[in-house]
Amino acid sequence: MSRDDARFMALALSLGRRGQGRCWPNPAVGCVVVREGRVVGRGWTGVGGRPHAEPQALARAGDAARGATVYVSLEPCAHHGRTPPCTEALIAAGVARVVAPVSDSDPRVSGKGFARLRSAGIEVTTGVLAEEAMRDLGGFLRRAGGGRPHLTLKLATSLDGRIATASGHSQWITGRQARHAVHAMRARHDAVMVGAGTARADDPMLTVRGQGDVARQPVRIVVSRRLDLPLMSQLAQTAREVPLWLCHGPDPDAALADAWDGIGAERIACDLTGRQLDMEAVLLALGQKGLTRIFCEGGGSLAASLLGAGLVDELVLFSAGLMIGAEGLPALGAMGLDRLDGAERFRLQELRVLGNDAMSRWIAS
Repeated sequence: MSRDDARFMALALSLGRRGQGRCWPNPAVGCVVVREGRVVGRGWTGVGGRPHAEPQALARAGDAARGATVYVSLEPCAHHGRTPPCTEALIAAGVARVVAPVSDSDPRVSGKGFARLRSAGIEVTTGVLAEEAMRDLGGFLRRAGGGRPHLTLKLATSLDGRIATASGHSQWITGRQARHAVHAMRARHDAVMVGAGTARADDPMLTVRGQGDVARQPVRIVVSRRLDLPLMSQLAQTAREVPLWLCHGPDPDAALADAWDGIGAERIACDLTGRQLDMEAVLLALGQKGLTRIFCEGGGSLAASLLGAGLVDELVLFSAGLMIGAEGLPALGAMGLDRLDGAERFRLQELRVLGNDAMSRWIAS
């Protein structure tokens, strides 16, 4: 891998991140067209998945694309969908070389895009910054192969690991800068998810705020086995304005189900494990509906279920400079571990100071 290949691929990946949370069920792809060491075109996936990154970058490059090298953060599509294949656009533009980190796991594309480019005489280089691309696109690639979306779990705790007082009061544990960072994270995910307890206690909106004009609000998801949520909540009252999905057990109360249907919420019946919702089944169901990246904001029981099942890909922990005491509510519910070797390990990726709070970001090993 040359230094230039790594540099321009890093730029393509950064452009792709601009589409995160805005283009599902399509992947958030970035593309850079380079001619004689100079960037002549760039693009990223549009809102709702259209237009794709490659035709945007090629259009900006114009005639300079002929003989150029194109850096794209995922294998270009080779199938006819709502738009023509990106491989055909690259071939028609006369590019000389295409560099991509990983192949697409969608069976309509996987390997076919690279093969079509090579058959047209275009040099193809793969594997450049593949680990970074898998981190950005892992949810899409896994979901396209029949798996679940990428899941980020956010926890905001006091220094002694509490998320609320004994009475359940939890608002503003962290300060303004940390809350602003959380809204930025929401905006980069397809959906924001909470458990029923958090929905009842906090009456949240779960929308992105303070980030300027938001082209596409994330889907709001509440995991509630019995659908026993307040119908006068902010979530319920805005269900027709911002999508609200309720993941519940297989036999909900008919009256509650009708009530939520009537106000515009979408219900998703999921299997149980014992008396609780099977969280892997929940995530698979959400993946089947097109979600690629989910941002979970707790509470403690839901967080413990996800961690205990090994379903957390990324963990973001905000630690606030206060102590609540032993009577406060813990950040995690019971996980049933009796040995450390049974606990999942995470690798530290980032440490940041946000006002009087500390943020640490970890990824699953």
